[in-house]
Order: sequence, then C-alpha cells, then structure tokens
Amino acid sequence: MTAGRTEQAIVIDAPFDEVWEQTNDVAAWPDLFSEYAAAEILTSTGDTVTFRLVMHPDDNGTVWSWVSERTADRESGTVRARRVETGPFEFMNIVWTYREADGGGVELCWEQEFAMKSQAPVDTAWMTANISVNSSVQLALIRSRVQERARAAT
Repeated sequence: MTAGRTEQAIVIDAPFDEVWEQTNDVAAWPDLFSEYAAAEILTSTGDTVTFRLVMHPDDNGTVWSWVSERTADRESGTVRARRVETGPFEFMNIVWTYREADGGGVELCWEQEFAMKSQAPVDTAWMTANISVNSSVQLALIRSRVQERARAAT
C-alpha cells in the first residue's frame, strides 16, 4: 500500500483567534467550505469532536458522507484529524497547523496523508492529485470568507 501525501498552505489576513475560531467551528463548515452540504456534530468531549460530513452530490449524483474525529490543541496551534468511517480510504489523517505569518496574518497549513483501498474507484495517485487541487481551492475560499467576516466584525 503506497500512501499519498499532500501539503497546502495559505496566509489569512486576520487575527489568530479569529482564524482559529472560524476554522474550528465544524458545525459551520458548510458556510466556510464549498464542498460540504452538512456537518453534524456527533460527540464533543473537551477539545475532541466527532462529526459527520456530507458533501454536495458529485457529477454522477452520488452523495459522499463520512465520520471524522479531530482534536484541537490551541496552545500548539495544531489540529489532528482522522477519518473514523474511512469509506474508499485505507486511512485518512490530516494535520492543520496555524502559525503567525511574517508580515501579519496567520499561515494555515494542511498536511494530509492517506491511502486508497484496493477496491476503491480511484487509486492513491489520482486521489493525491485531486486532493491537491481541491485543497488549494478550499483554502482560497476559506481565506476569503474568514477575512471578510473578520473585517465585518471590526
């Protein structure tokens, strides 16, 4: 099994607390990401939340859904997440890293590591390319929405 890995980062021109709060409000992700139709919180204990994400239908009308768990560590500026219901993935792990950027703002970095099951409809190489492109799109959208909301709040 060959693992896929992607890393994407973007600088968001907003205060750290604002970026942290908006991007860690999982229930509000459908208003932050364009790909999610719904986010349902299943359990929340301390800094760990288990939730179901539901995507908008794909080009074939298929609605993908899965359960993930993420643990936020505000002090270190990291969030570690993993799929609990893996679907077509053998595994899927994501680390979100937040750090003050030189010149202002917050750099948000996503590191994703995963592998596809042998019976999945696509292979790990295809999914790596797909996640790379989609992550760039979603991060740009998140930057725009977080910055807009941060400006409106001041």
